[in-house]
Amino acid sequence: MFWDKYKYRNWKENYPTNALEYFLSPASWGLRIVNFIIQKIFRINAEVPFMVHYTSIVSKTVFLGRNVAPYLANSGGCYIQGINTIYIGDHTMIAPGVKIISANHDLNDYSKHDKSVGSIRIGANCWIGANAVILPGVELGDNVIVGAGSVVTKSFGGNIVIAGNPAKEIKKM
Repeated sequence: MFWDKYKYRNWKENYPTNALEYFLSPASWGLRIVNFIIQKIFRINAEVPFMVHYTSIVSKTVFLGRNVAPYLANSGGCYIQGINTIYIGDHTMIAPGVKIISANHDLNDYSKHDKSVGSIRIGANCWIGANAVILPGVELGDNVIVGAGSVVTKSFGGNIVIAGNPAKEIKKM
């Protein structure tokens, strides 16, 4: 499949865990300082070694390609839940308010998550528009643009623009 040619990286293995990473981020100095205080002192997203915007949540198993972390540092209000694992390809842009949810709650016990659905895989060079939602089991090919406010409930191939609720193909590129 398309994701086999990319080497996804686990944040725990490939990103520095010291303050130097904060100063190398493309975020503005004010945002760097606020993100550092919230993440390292108040311990919100503390297990994530790369900078995460102070209004975003990143949890569980997320594999990032090259040049994805800067978008998470600058995009506020994101929720990235990797209970069933999330793979994000190189140079994928993530806008503010994006929700990537890899597991639903179990219908019989709301305190547990349903792990029967597969992981989420997002190809390289994708652009996830503001307030888009990507639901469990979705696979997006390379060069996919997800329109702002879209709800992606099924998988799509590469080189397309998708939008809507539920998302559908709008244009081939």
